[in-house]
Parts: sequence; C-alpha cells; structure tokens
Amino acid sequence: MTPELHQKLTAWRQHLHAHPELSLQEKATAAFVQERLTELGIPFVSGIGGHGIVATLTRGSAEGRVGLRADMDALPITEDTGLSYASKHPGVMHACGHDGHTVSLLGAAALLAADTSWSGTVDFIFQPAEEGFGGSRAMVAAGLFERFPMQRVFGFHNWPGLEAGTIAVHDGAVMASGGRVTITIEGHAGHAGMPHLTRDPVMAAGHLIVAMQGIVSRSIDPLDTAVLSLSTIEGGTAPNQIAGKVTIRGTLRHHRNAVKDIILARIAEICAGIATSFDVKVTPDIVMGVGVTINSPAEAGLARMAADKVGAPVRRDLAPSMAGEDFAHYLAQRPGAFVWIGNGPLRDGAELHGPRYDFNDAILPVASGWMAEVAKTALAAN
Repeated sequence: MTPELHQKLTAWRQHLHAHPELSLQEKATAAFVQERLTELGIPFVSGIGGHGIVATLTRGSAEGRVGLRADMDALPITEDTGLSYASKHPGVMHACGHDGHTVSLLGAAALLAADTSWSGTVDFIFQPAEEGFGGSRAMVAAGLFERFPMQRVFGFHNWPGLEAGTIAVHDGAVMASGGRVTITIEGHAGHAGMPHLTRDPVMAAGHLIVAMQGIVSRSIDPLDTAVLSLSTIEGGTAPNQIAGKVTIRGTLRHHRNAVKDIILARIAEICAGIATSFDVKVTPDIVMGVGVTINSPAEAGLARMAADKVGAPVRRDLAPSMAGEDFAHYLAQRPGAFVWIGNGPLRDGAELHGPRYDFNDAILPVASGWMAEVAKTALAAN
C-alpha cells in the first residue's frame, strides 16, 4: 500500500469514528461508503437487508467468485478517549472497530481495482447491524448469495491485546454462539412491613441468580466452554413495597450445541424449582442469535497463505473467543474464514466495547492488504 492510500484511509476511518451510527441507523455511513466506491469507480447495489451495500469487481474470464465482508454499525457507549476525532454523537461510539473494518474493506477494493494480476469476481459486503440486530441474517434473507453467487466468504475483526498487524487464524471455532436470556418472575405485591401477605419476586430472583450461576460450574464439563451471565435486574419502585414483578436479563454463550442443550434444560429446571419454592410464576425466554463462527479447513488455509503474502506474522495457537459474531450466518451458507488482526497492546478501558477504545490506523495496510490477498488467493485456488 502506498503512503498516499494509507493516509487517505486513515482520514476516512477517523471521519467514520467521529460520526458513528447505531445498528439499523447507518444511513450516513452507508452514504459515505457509496461516495467512496463511486470515487473508486466500483459499481455497487445498496439497500440490501437495510443499509447493506454490495460492490462488485470483475476481471478477466475466470468464473471464480469470492466475498469480503465488513460491518458498519457502532454501539450505545459514551466515548472517553479525548481524541480530536472523538464521536460527535453523544452516547454513540465506534467502540468495536467497525469504522476500521469498513475502511479496510474500502482499502481492499482500492487495491484490487488497481491490480490487474487477478481474474474472477470479488464482492465487497458492507453490512449493517452486526451488534445483535441481525444484519447478516437480513442480508442473507434479502438474497445476498442468490444475487451475488460467491463461492467463499472472508472477514476479520481487529483484536486488542494481539500484537499490531499479527493475523490469528483458527482451525475450527473462532467465536461463540450467543443467546439473549430474559427471565420474568411474577409474584404478589404488597406492603414491605407485611411480607406474609405477599409473594416476593425479589427474594425469588436472588435465589434464582445464585442457582443459575451453578449451571456452568456444576453441569458443564470443565473441558468445555460456556458462559451464562445475568447482567441486569429490574423490579420495584418503592422501598416500602414488595414488588409484584422482577425481570432479569443476560446472555448465554457456547461453542457446541450439546452444551447449549444442557444449559437450556437446566435453566428450565431451575425456573420451575424456584417457582414452586417461592410460590411465584417464573417464565424463561431464551432467544438464540448468532451461531458459532467456525472456519472451514480449506479456507483457513487460504487465510494463512494470504497472511504470508502480505508479510504478516501468523498465530494459530489462540483459543476461540466467547464473544459472538454474526459472520456465522454467512459461514452457515458458504465455506469461509474469519480471522483476527492484532490492534496492539491492551489498555485499561480500551478493550473491545470499552469507552477508551480506538481502532489502530497503523494496521490498515495489513488489514486491507490481507483482504485483497485472500480474495486473490481464493480465486487462484479455483
């Protein structure tokens, strides 16, 4: 990558960082991407599954077709970086690096548009609503793979704590499947000084939370991986009233469906037991979202080859993350690989989803270069 292109990409990335948009609201971000694609002379289709965009480049006569994906949305987090290009939208922040992902894909498009050495078709997928709002599912439902019949698909996530520019390629699972847990406890409200006339959902909630935290530690094989975190609890409006209803919300993560089945069964059993013990109604509602992000073997190999071609160090020894990634929906439809690209040292508060996080512009050449090279490598493999 030329210094001029790197400088341009850095300016684009910092512009997006300063103007973040939440999931399903990425109108200005999508417009920015379309403007840059127009400047690059790359045709595109917009409005796919919401604010999704697919740009397409074709060279030569080869029939191979590969997809590259980046996500565009931000998070409802108040930024605390003090950067000159910090978020101008209060309470909204690019705290996960999707600004860097989007610009890296634009950089890959620029590199491939200027490169005449390859033959085939590359689709550049700019996806909205990755942060738990089903953006990849919406694009697939809108006919992504029928309208753009790519044979393989690749993507990446920046990774704080991994040396800047190092590429981690997993054999198998990369990111966990995620589900949203909501448990509603309904009792009988009344005066806090006369608790015998009530059925207390707050006390029931306390016992339920303790019992639920025993599922992973006592019902799951220690050699397996799972997370069940109960993160919020809401109930009551007055200190001298026992509430009538409590709502608990959290998240469930796993790498194997067999583990998920055990956890769901134990949640149902505990909820039933708490209901009986405290004479309350307990209703669990678990909505499973993204599946497990699993690299296919051949495509993981192509990802490593591309990393070698851009001169990036490669790691194969990192454990999968318990974070979720909706790239899994693409991998359920097509073979592919999802890699991590190191963002540099981990700093307090600057973790993914942290208020002091910032994408490292120094890794843009590696990120864009890897995406361009993995497309060329996959097309050549056909």
